[in-house]
Amino acid sequence: MWQRLQKGELSMEQRLLLAFLLMGIVLMVSQYLLPKRVPPKPAEKQQAAQPKSDSPQPATPVAAPAAQKATATEEEDTPEPAVAKTAEEFTIDTNLYTVRFSNQGATVKSWVLKKYKDSLGKPLDLVNPVALAKGLPLPFSYQFKDQTPPADLNKQLFVGKKTEDGLGIDFYYFDGKVRATKSFQFEKATYLSKVSSEVSMSGVVIPHLFVWRGGFGDSTVQKAYAAQHSTYYDSTASKLVVADSKEGKDAPVIAAGKFTFAGLEDAYFAAVILPQAMGTVEIQTTSNTLPVEMNSTDNEWHVGAMFGGAGKQAYEMYVGPKDVDILRSVNPKLELMVDWGKWFGFLAKPLFMALNWVNDRYTHNFGWTIILVTVAINFLLLPLKFTSMKSMQKMQALQPQISAINEKYKNIGLKDPRKAEQNQEVMDLYKKNGANPVGGCMPMVLQIPFFAAFYTVLSVAIELRGASWLWVSDLSQPETLAIRVLPVTMVGTQFIMQKMTPSASVDPSQQRMMMLMPLMFGFMFYYSSAGLVLYWLTGNVVGIIQQAFFNKFLPVKVTGIKTVAKNKNSRK
Repeated sequence: MWQRLQKGELSMEQRLLLAFLLMGIVLMVSQYLLPKRVPPKPAEKQQAAQPKSDSPQPATPVAAPAAQKATATEEEDTPEPAVAKTAEEFTIDTNLYTVRFSNQGATVKSWVLKKYKDSLGKPLDLVNPVALAKGLPLPFSYQFKDQTPPADLNKQLFVGKKTEDGLGIDFYYFDGKVRATKSFQFEKATYLSKVSSEVSMSGVVIPHLFVWRGGFGDSTVQKAYAAQHSTYYDSTASKLVVADSKEGKDAPVIAAGKFTFAGLEDAYFAAVILPQAMGTVEIQTTSNTLPVEMNSTDNEWHVGAMFGGAGKQAYEMYVGPKDVDILRSVNPKLELMVDWGKWFGFLAKPLFMALNWVNDRYTHNFGWTIILVTVAINFLLLPLKFTSMKSMQKMQALQPQISAINEKYKNIGLKDPRKAEQNQEVMDLYKKNGANPVGGCMPMVLQIPFFAAFYTVLSVAIELRGASWLWVSDLSQPETLAIRVLPVTMVGTQFIMQKMTPSASVDPSQQRMMMLMPLMFGFMFYYSSAGLVLYWLTGNVVGIIQQAFFNKFLPVKVTGIKTVAKNKNSRK
């Protein structure tokens, strides 16, 4: 054969056989002469196989898309189990937030708003510490619907990894069968963030919800639980729905649909998800009894919510103040969470805008702003108040003549036909002198809408929360002094104003009863917000000045009438 090779006489078959022989020799020799190559580890192989992306990468190199399903023929692509060995905490810090996470269940332990304080003056944590102390699930725990994984994911230790920019956290868990990912991504200077989650078992996604139980918002204010609600906006019905804790006492109240947002709120803050592309979302309102504060024996129902519903979900999320401008910039529908009231909302919102405008342009202090706006309101209502005061002066001046008419008919019963004559004489007297028996009530009636509007603004406007004035630390809350100065001063001015205002009655007992009114007002206002008391006190001071001016410079002249002669049916 070698001789044939030298002569070039080999056939094609022989040439192929020789080529394969030489290749086999080369392969055998290379096993001994060339250095051995170390095969890549499975984690490195999986990481290299993933395309480069701007989106947050999984929390650990072994991560793979949760929807990927391994088969018997793809064993070499199956990732190794990924479970953390120890419990860890991760902190995300932005200009607006400090959020503390736990890798146990990939949950939130605290969510602190840097620009706001609670009623104790400490940084405001939206997570109720009493709920954590009582062992309720941490915010963003899992709640599964139809199918529950064998392992309780809320107790499992996820592998956690912060994103390169330090503003996000990715959690990953895989035990060989159940795979779960949960990610949070924040921005440096906005209350809008992103949250995503996916849970699958043997490649099949499992529907689940996020949990936030045990209340939400500022838990340090008095009766905080009463102002906390679950909420969502149903875009199909164009309707905002709000539910309190009592609605979920017996069983979760379930709603599902195309919601613009869904989540939790209190008077001043909100935590809601905003579904992308208006997908179907589910929200369940829940309730738990908890102490009203740490170590308290008084228990109350605290609202909670579970929201989400899909096996794979991604949402934008707003967690922050119910500031009208901020809410409107994120989504105009979010502004509906600021409740201006059912009856006097038409007045409360313009009043808030006026307060904001005066504060931003001139005073830069909401206490002085309330005083200036109250003075302006009283002078705008001056024509109506003037008419009312004239009527009250006339009624007071007419009292002797009215007393004479009453004396004339004092022994007549209500069913006596001559009672109509008495009423007619009194009405003729009023008509001739232009007096209105109910005109004196006008100042009080005029105050009611503005009182309700101020109450609403102080209850829902985040701008007035924590606003200070002189010795008052928070205009939206009652004074903190042992003896509250504003209510006491208000009672004093109410007495002065009551004394200066003409009385429509000469009955001493009735006048004494009217003098008790300031005490009733004092009791009512003693526990009201300082801003509301300041509004009423300012109105009293302006009223005293106006009444003094009317009494001195605008006296009322009264014209008498001839009394009706007794007819033959009159008693002698």
